[in-house]
Amino acid sequence: MKKTGVIGLGDMGSGLAKNLIANGFETKGFDLSGERMNAFVAMGGTAAQNAGEVGAGTDAVYVMVMNGDQVKDVIFGDGGLCQTMSPGSAIILSATIKPREAREIGDMMEGSGLHLIDTPVSGGFPGAQGGTLTMMAAAPASVLDEFAPIMEAVSANIHRVGTAPGDGQTVKACLQSLIGSQFSATFEAAALAAKAGVPGQVILDVFSTSSAGCGVVNNALQKIIDRQFEGTGSHINTMHKDLTISMNLGEELGVPLHTAAAAMQIFHAGKSRYPNGDNWICTRVIEEIIGAELHREEAKKS
Repeated sequence: MKKTGVIGLGDMGSGLAKNLIANGFETKGFDLSGERMNAFVAMGGTAAQNAGEVGAGTDAVYVMVMNGDQVKDVIFGDGGLCQTMSPGSAIILSATIKPREAREIGDMMEGSGLHLIDTPVSGGFPGAQGGTLTMMAAAPASVLDEFAPIMEAVSANIHRVGTAPGDGQTVKACLQSLIGSQFSATFEAAALAAKAGVPGQVILDVFSTSSAGCGVVNNALQKIIDRQFEGTGSHINTMHKDLTISMNLGEELGVPLHTAAAAMQIFHAGKSRYPNGDNWICTRVIEEIIGAELHREEAKKS
């Protein structure tokens, strides 16, 4: 049984760790938050003092931090993974970063003897905690074969989307441009229903059984009509960052992203007004403009 590690034990990383441990993998972890570290130890993990200590003697380490700069620091910083992991082991890049950043990291790892698996994930907090994530994995086939059990422990679907660093992140950027657009359309539709006086349960029942119904729409509507705007495991900062990456890729490639751009502005408004909220809190910004709220039993007008 290979030894594993997780760096970044937030909403997503804690789920990775939980499922690695549940599948019998000896797992080390590190996070800057003492509270997260205590929760990790309580679930059976071994606490490390820093990122490099996670990598020492470990066969594969998931890196689930927030951005490309943090990924580079974890891998190449003083005492980072490149200095402590043994040749033949793998860094599993599950954080969502810019494709060009992933390519830069791959270039910087040349000659280290370490493998890089570029595999951002989808499924959010429920998928991470339930071990049902979708992975967009990019690495040579032999590497993916070798480390498949470690990836299967945290996912329900592993798509091999390429062989080079950046391939996985590119697919994730395309996916997030769609998901962000679905979110923003749902927020607007919810506000429209509120202003029209339609109960939230009616909207959920119809939408969820229509051709528009899907996990993204249904979950967002559930949170909106129950007024659950914080602490649901889907912080607005993450989606805002992901849409920024999608827009950046569109700019690099000269691809117009009209709908994703509108979604980006809705998320920007939500993040500016409610920086501690989750994705669905964007709806409140629109509700404040129109003077109506969508609740499960009835729409309420101010």
